[in-house]
Amino acid sequence: MSTRTDETHDPQLHSWLASANAPETDFPIQNLPFGRFRRDPAAPLRIGTAIGDQVLDLEQAGLIATQDMAQLMQAPPGERAALRWVISRTLRAGSSAQTRLRQALLPQSAVHMALPCEIGDYTDFYAGIHHARAVGALLRPETPLLPNYKWLPIGYHGRASSIDASPSRVRRPWGQRRGPDADAPPGFKPSARVDYELELGWFVARGNARGEPIPMAEAESHLFGVVLFNDWSARDIQGWEAQPLGPFLGKSFASTVSPWIVTLEALAPFRLPALRPQGDPQPLPYLDSPANRAAGAFDVQLEVVLQTAAMRAAGHPGDRLSASNASDSYWTAAQLLAHHASNGCNLRAGDLLGTGTLSGPRPEQGGSLLELSQGGQRRLKLSNGEERSFLEDGDCVLLRGHCVRPGFRRIGLGTCVGTIEAAVPPTAAG
Repeated sequence: MSTRTDETHDPQLHSWLASANAPETDFPIQNLPFGRFRRDPAAPLRIGTAIGDQVLDLEQAGLIATQDMAQLMQAPPGERAALRWVISRTLRAGSSAQTRLRQALLPQSAVHMALPCEIGDYTDFYAGIHHARAVGALLRPETPLLPNYKWLPIGYHGRASSIDASPSRVRRPWGQRRGPDADAPPGFKPSARVDYELELGWFVARGNARGEPIPMAEAESHLFGVVLFNDWSARDIQGWEAQPLGPFLGKSFASTVSPWIVTLEALAPFRLPALRPQGDPQPLPYLDSPANRAAGAFDVQLEVVLQTAAMRAAGHPGDRLSASNASDSYWTAAQLLAHHASNGCNLRAGDLLGTGTLSGPRPEQGGSLLELSQGGQRRLKLSNGEERSFLEDGDCVLLRGHCVRPGFRRIGLGTCVGTIEAAVPPTAAG
């Protein structure tokens, strides 16, 4: 586990790049996340690291010799840590490499970000217990949590092909929706209940051979890092189709990830114990380890901002709808990965594991409109007088995440932004 801090986490480190030393930056020299970018829309993809408001082209800087992100991700943890150390050394104030490296810097505002890696498979979990309990209460007030919830990480296989990098544009989907009463047939219409979900996404670093589970003691060595993740949901389509096999078209139309993978090494100062509430069952042995109990959770502060089209036209930055913390997740990233591979399922570099919605314990900390609107029964009043139960065309949802701890430099995950576009009528059969 990447639990130890080293010289790359020193809060006194400064970069020769001034924007990396700004107090509000998500990308100080203590962060050094990885992503893929293009210099223009038709250019080949390049691998870079975010530093301040710039992107450092790692191959041009002479720090890597590949443009294959999977190759970097599959490197042993020691090699990944060594690369982080080299990048940190070359970007520090006083480095003799700064003249050479300036040629490899580009403003983040001038590049086109892509998915941070090729995503082969995507699985979404239900690890946020406060979300699970709140949604369960809407459906089953007497038994919000099903009996299996506290014994295993619940998940479903999602659609990797519809995941985009932020900023993304999300077209309102068409789908079957329940009729107005039990005897009425369903209709095929645009979703009227498009929603966001505030999640984290964990990228697999290296896989396992089919038939060979990954022990908890090794699980984190198979993880590369984390992004913000918005699992867009059409609640009316989802509610009609989900029985008995679970989510399908109500989820697969779009997902959005932030473009920079913040590595496990960067997160080392922000770990917390992963302890169960008193009275809850302890994980089965294959989902348990002393290291996970001691430091398997991550202190990532999360928030959701909604900017409507009217707000955007008026220059309004948007309203914060909720805030929560990833440490409230019932299952850790290591447990998600170990459970996924426990039946011998072979994971691969670049696979994405979504946490599920990360809500807080209080009603106002819901990580989705489904919770905040109590299933659409109430409307949220926004600061400009508009109201919402679910998203309307033109609404822009922005997810943010950052880590703060006394004695260490604040680091961020950047932003995950998506804007809802109007549905397009399906082509008439003919």
